[in-house]
Amino acid sequence: MTKIAVVEGDGIGREVVPIARAVIEAVRPDLEFFEVEAGYGLWKRTGNACGEETMADLRSADAVLFGAVTTPPDPGYRSVLLQIRRELDLYANVRPIRGEGVDIVIVRENTEGLYSGIEWMESDRACTVRVVSRRGSERIARYACALAKSRRHLTVGNKANVLKSDCLFVEVCTAEAARAGVPCRTCYIDALALDLLMHPDRYDVVVTTNIFGDILSDAAAYLVGGLGMLPSANIGERHALFEPVHGSAPDIAGRNIANPVAAIRSGAMLLSHLGDAAAAAAVEEAVRRVLGAGIQTRDLGGVAGTREFGAAVLREVGRGKA
Repeated sequence: MTKIAVVEGDGIGREVVPIARAVIEAVRPDLEFFEVEAGYGLWKRTGNACGEETMADLRSADAVLFGAVTTPPDPGYRSVLLQIRRELDLYANVRPIRGEGVDIVIVRENTEGLYSGIEWMESDRACTVRVVSRRGSERIARYACALAKSRRHLTVGNKANVLKSDCLFVEVCTAEAARAGVPCRTCYIDALALDLLMHPDRYDVVVTTNIFGDILSDAAAYLVGGLGMLPSANIGERHALFEPVHGSAPDIAGRNIANPVAAIRSGAMLLSHLGDAAAAAAVEEAVRRVLGAGIQTRDLGGVAGTREFGAAVLREVGRGKA
């Protein structure tokens, strides 16, 4: 039986992930779910936000549905997501930006760059090493090219006019695109950020390095209603984790006002990864129908609560199965 690890995490993760899980269960009741604890809450109780037992559970799963975790400004706290991405080698972060007149996929290298984890403190400065390797660049370029080949074209976001490490990234990505026969252009990341917001129709698949992809995809959320709308996938050779792009938002946690769309759509991406395109499409269609009916959470200008929106999606999924 296919096993799905569920990590609710912290804050609004505990509100939106149960809804996403319920929607997945509605279309795939055959899947086996098991809960795994990780995050700030666990760290406060035990001093470890993501220990070996947690990692062993995640490795045992066929896929992971992940909520959001709080990362406090504490030097003793190790980022849970960075740890999981590195230890499971989830090298490709995939963030689709889809809405009216917008269909972009941002593919972000997920294990190195400024999130390499190579950091240290000195008496009068803090240092972080930006790592861009040929191997890391090649595999993310190949992933992005395979995706672009089934779509239209590829844009390589970079800052090669300033950063030597990006010269390598651009060299590798353009070579892989030429090898794959994918139309490709390069664009400096600052100009790209502005142009993508002004002319989203010009873009299809965008590949870039870790922190640039993190920032660019968050900014692109503006095009479709905000971070509450964006799902994401973290893909490796043997493991895959699916999570909403937004954070744990402790300021609104427990108030039934968080938008569960990103979590639900992350569930749809999980289903697609498992090879069930029909179930994934059914979930996406249910979300579209609910939004189209004017049922929206407060961040979208509506009045629906988190639970109420989730219930509406579950009803639509039920109609689709009838």
